[in-house]
Order: sequence, then structure tokens, then C-alpha cells
Amino acid sequence: MPAPGRNGADVDGPSLDLSVPRHIHIVAIGGAGMSGIATLLAQSGHIVTGSDAVDSPTLARLADLGVAVWVGHDPDRVAALDPLDAVGISSAVGDDDPEVLAALRRGVPVLRRTALLPALAAREPLLSVAGTHGKTTTTSLLVAALRGAGEDPSFLTGAPVAALGGVSAAWRPGRHLVLEADESDGSFLSAPRVGAIVTNVEPDHLEFWGGWDELRSGFRQFLSGTDGPRVVCADDPVAADLAAPLGAVTYGTAEGADHRVADLVLGADGSRFTLVGTARAGRYSGSGGGGVSVELPLPGRHNALDAAAALALVDELGLDVTAAAAALADFGGVARRFERKGTAAGVTVVDDYAHLPTEVRAALAAGASGGYERVVAVFQPHRYSRTQALWEEFGACFGDADLLVLTDIYPAGEEPRPGVTGRLLVDSTLAADPGRSLLWAPTLDDVVEQLVDVLAPGDLLMTVGAGDVTTVGPRVLERLTQERR
Repeated sequence: MPAPGRNGADVDGPSLDLSVPRHIHIVAIGGAGMSGIATLLAQSGHIVTGSDAVDSPTLARLADLGVAVWVGHDPDRVAALDPLDAVGISSAVGDDDPEVLAALRRGVPVLRRTALLPALAAREPLLSVAGTHGKTTTTSLLVAALRGAGEDPSFLTGAPVAALGGVSAAWRPGRHLVLEADESDGSFLSAPRVGAIVTNVEPDHLEFWGGWDELRSGFRQFLSGTDGPRVVCADDPVAADLAAPLGAVTYGTAEGADHRVADLVLGADGSRFTLVGTARAGRYSGSGGGGVSVELPLPGRHNALDAAAALALVDELGLDVTAAAAALADFGGVARRFERKGTAAGVTVVDDYAHLPTEVRAALAAGASGGYERVVAVFQPHRYSRTQALWEEFGACFGDADLLVLTDIYPAGEEPRPGVTGRLLVDSTLAADPGRSLLWAPTLDDVVEQLVDVLAPGDLLMTVGAGDVTTVGPRVLERLTQERR
């Protein structure tokens, strides 16, 4: 439902035609989603301006693309922009934002991400990747696989990708736009799709959807509304259940998967497997109809499944899946997805964005497959609402950590809730495994001090979570370098 603005104007007014050059101003342009949209707009020939509450390297990168950016609210500057065809905002920006009000008073359309994405998708056929986990990695692998198969698609991901030039978005006039589709605000339903992947479906963002049934219905609508190949993970029971009546093609290790991951071998530096197509699967155009060998420099079963998803869609599109698979051998990874931060005093440090129980379990399993003496995991819960909803489930997801360090909640802008702290995870973890080696360190300073005392040569340190726990690894590496020479 469009949000009403003052003077009778509405947020999300008329759709935006991007077939001719436009001037679009973006509020909160420094965020991951809106900065990517700004990049696509600027690189495809539009005039882009933007503002953000804080300065950041993202603003500098946008300025290098010719985007005029400023820090802070400046409604007078927005009022003076001429011409101005539209103002773009994320779901986090209210319709009472000063710059939004300045645009509405002028009668300039104010469009949320859900309205901007269809405008971009009208320029190039859209391939969307959705799911509770693995979206960024799968989206990035799909872009790399398409490049290997001879395409050079435009793309928009949720994080910078080393293998894609260290950026999260790029416009390449061609056959497809590859999108990491966000279910958190319903925007994954907003743009028409000619191909789609669903990696998994679990309860998350229920505050937006209103309940688990509604979220599943949203994913069902995402699949049914796709006009082209629909590729769904057979290993995820909810996703597979949604896909079955729609005739979607499946991938995974499950015996009945249309694109089956066979002979999977996991190691510290990656995985290898054979992707085997059934008679129902695509043509396996470059493989003579047999299996395709895949070598992936990303550890963990979950990453192997993400690669299989990308290759399955490439094959369903009728492209050369063998050439696509070969391209993945050099894939450089995604920021904060099992990202190696360095080694000091014999301790290897990896950072991972995992913040839901299934994600955490998968990340730690990847670490455990690496042959290290110990996996030492630091987990920072993300959001009070998520911790309150999932604290019992978190207790059972740390089994592959030889030593677990739990810290307090990263609020991500939420207000504290009575009785909801990181200690809930201490309780649930010890209830699931009373003998668990566990340390409680409420602040990140406490975490660093405890780690420096307990880490030993041969350990893998994993910092896990979507908050500022990512800063712990570099701090520990610096301390180990200084103190254990």
C-alpha cells in the first residue's frame, strides 16, 4: 500500500520509464540495496544524485561514477534540482523524511525499491535469486557462470564480490539482469522474472509478512509468477514442497533432484562434485548429456549447493553448462561469506555473515571440514526480535565448534526487549549440550581479550554474525602478531 505524503501526494506514484535518460535522486544512497540501484542507474545513462546520513567509502565509489552525493538531509537542495524525474527511497526511509517531503511538495514521484526494480527489469530480462540463506553467494555464482557460458549480464547483489570486480552492482547492456531478490520487504515480488532460483525457505522477517503461512505464500507467488525456468533446492523440505505443484526443476544432493550433486568432496579450500542431470533436466549442452565436473574454491556443502543452483539455471536457459562450471573454478568469493581475514601465530581467521541457525550450522560445518586443530567460533546474535524468536533453535546449531564464545546482541537499530540478551543463547546451548566448551563475553572488547588468551597454533577462529563482530578478527590478528613474535 503506498504511503501517503503531505499535500495529498503519494509515495510510490506513477511507474518510471527508464527507456529515456532521467534524473533520479536517492535518499539513503549509501545502503547496500540503494547504492547498487544507483550504480545501475548511473552506468545505464541516467543522472543520479543522492544523500546519506553518514559518509562512507560507498559514497566515494558512487562519486567516481559521476553521482553527486552529499551527507545529511538537504531538502532545499532537493527542491532546487531541475529537472528531477523521481526520488528513490529504501523501505527504511519514511515518507516524512525532509528530502522526501521536498519532492512531494513539488509533485515529484517518490518510489521505493519495490517500484524501482520493475523499472530496471523493463530494460533487461530479469533472473532473480531468492531464499532465506545463500542469496548473495548464489547470485554471484550465477553471474560468474553466465560469464563463463558467454554472457555478460548486469547484476545487483547484496555485498561486494571479489570475483565480480569487488563491486555489488554493474550495468552491462545484454541479455539479462541478475538480481539478489529480497523477501524481507516483499520487493522480490515486484519485478517480472524470466528465471528464478529459490535456495531455501525458513521463518524470517515475519514482522513484515505477519506469519509463517504468509511468508510461504510469498515464496509460492514468487515461483508461480516467474515466466521461465524455476530452480528450487530439493534438499530444503519447505522449498521443495512449494515447488512440487508448480513443476519447478530441482537441484541438490537428494536422490530425486533433477540436477543432482554427486560425489561431493569437501575440503579446507573448497569442494568438488559432479552435477548430474536427469532426463527431466536441461540439455547439459556442453557435456554430451552426462555429468559436469565442478571445482569450487569455496568450502562447505552449502556453497556447493549454491553453485549447483547457478549451474542448473544456466543449463535450463540452454547455455553451455560445462563452460559455466569451468568459470567457477576461479570464483573469488563474497565479502563476509567465509571470508579469510589472515593468519597470525598459526591461527587462521575467517569471518562469516551467518546470523540464522541454519546459516550458522552450515558455516561451522564448512570450518570443521578444513582439518584444523580446533574450530573456535565467536557468535554475536543479531537483533532483539530475532534472538527472542530463535534463541532455542540457536542452542543446537553450534555442534561443529570446539570452543564457542557468545557475546551480547547487536541491536541493528532495535530497542532492547526485557529479558532478551545474549545469555539466552548461553542457556539454550548448554541445555542442548551440557558439556559444551563455552565462554560468555558480553562486549567485543571482552571477546578479544578472551580469544588472545585461549587461541593456539592450528586453530581456526570464525567470527560469525551480521553485526560488528566482523571487527574482532582483525583486532585478534593484530594482537597475536604483536604478542606472539
